[in-house]
Amino acid sequence: MRYVIVSVVKGDGGKFNNELRKDIFENLSVKSSKLPAHFTIKSPFECEDISILDKELTEFTNLHSVSNYKLNGYDSFDNRVIFMKVIMSNKGKKIHDDLIDTLSSIPYIKFDEKDGKNKIFHVTVSSKKIKNRFNELWNYVNQFPCDFDCTFDNISIYKWSNNIWVLYKEYLFKN
Repeated sequence: MRYVIVSVVKGDGGKFNNELRKDIFENLSVKSSKLPAHFTIKSPFECEDISILDKELTEFTNLHSVSNYKLNGYDSFDNRVIFMKVIMSNKGKKIHDDLIDTLSSIPYIKFDEKDGKNKIFHVTVSSKKIKNRFNELWNYVNQFPCDFDCTFDNISIYKWSNNIWVLYKEYLFKN
């Protein structure tokens, strides 16, 4: 089975990202992720039994509390990806890094520079075959102000099923 671990962006910031991606598809015919607004914790991986992961995430979220971050403005990875910038709080960064340490102890979870401790936190707006239309997309996106206060309040596992990501389980941090 194929899984991905993310933190879903909720509230106004998540709603804005989901609507902006839908708007880009409807007006510019550019596809986006099949996941809801999120920042990635662990990129897709294969595993048949995630019971160890389930146990670790349950324990982790029971020991850690909600933290804050901001979505503020846009940036890009070359001309391949346009994203909303995540300004993670110090507390959120520490929780994230502790989570990476915890998950690294699981044999089937392997991190690289793109999804480990030193990742660039971001919430993707457009990434599907955009190189030839990058400037058009960049100008379109930047007409919409992006400034949202958000909470790092969940870790969510999605499972790939029937050509779509389906929520497998959401783990909520304690308040």
